[in-house]
Amino acid sequence: MTEQNIDRNRELDGKTAIVTGSARNIGRAIALELAKGGANITINAVQDRDAAEAVAEEVRALGVKAIVSMADITNMEDCQRLVAETVTEFGGLDILINNAAVRTKVDFLDMTWEKWVSSREVALDGAIRMSMCAAPEIVKQGGGTIIGIGGLMAMTGSPGGAHKSATKDGMGGFTRGLAVDLGKHNITANVVVVGSIDTDRESGSGEVVMAKKPDIPMGATGKPEDIAYMVRHLSGPFARYVSGQTIHINGASYRPHSA
Repeated sequence: MTEQNIDRNRELDGKTAIVTGSARNIGRAIALELAKGGANITINAVQDRDAAEAVAEEVRALGVKAIVSMADITNMEDCQRLVAETVTEFGGLDILINNAAVRTKVDFLDMTWEKWVSSREVALDGAIRMSMCAAPEIVKQGGGTIIGIGGLMAMTGSPGGAHKSATKDGMGGFTRGLAVDLGKHNITANVVVVGSIDTDRESGSGEVVMAKKPDIPMGATGKPEDIAYMVRHLSGPFARYVSGQTIHINGASYRPHSA
């Protein structure tokens, strides 16, 4: 299909995506946005099946297919099964979104080795496991996309977040390495770095309300959809030459510069 013939409202028609940790918040928003673009979606969660099934129903209501795969990405066999279930259901895999993470705060003086390992096992090792399982299937499709969801604390640090800073920084390095190794297979790999996103406050209509933040130049926290919009763009046909990049979504609260 040529670029001229692509429906910009359904640019992901016929594609299949796995979004890890997609039962709520940013993962849910990404799953729904990719579905709006026409992609079939595998919703992944490790505990809350009801929440995952609810997101799958939202996806189906958008006119595409969805399955739920309850899988623990700290377990390689679960990762293999998650990919296998997706390929069996949809016939292939084109897009992997490495979103799952541990979001607990632990002051470093209270950090134990077990807490560090549990964080790394999900946010970094989980992304590596999933990419190892997914990449061969994406190659079979003739190319596709792997996107890691990073965090601003990797650049700035955060109270009680040394473990998260390390794993998110590792996500960036890993994904840039993927871009180099997988580029010859027409696979792009990028990191979308999340700034201050409001996932808690809701209005009476159920819509996320941005909290006022005078320390952010744009004056408010972002919405999960702000991350999802960028992920959809990077997953689609109009970003096929964007790879190996770290893209910040933060309302100008962090402004990296090149040397």
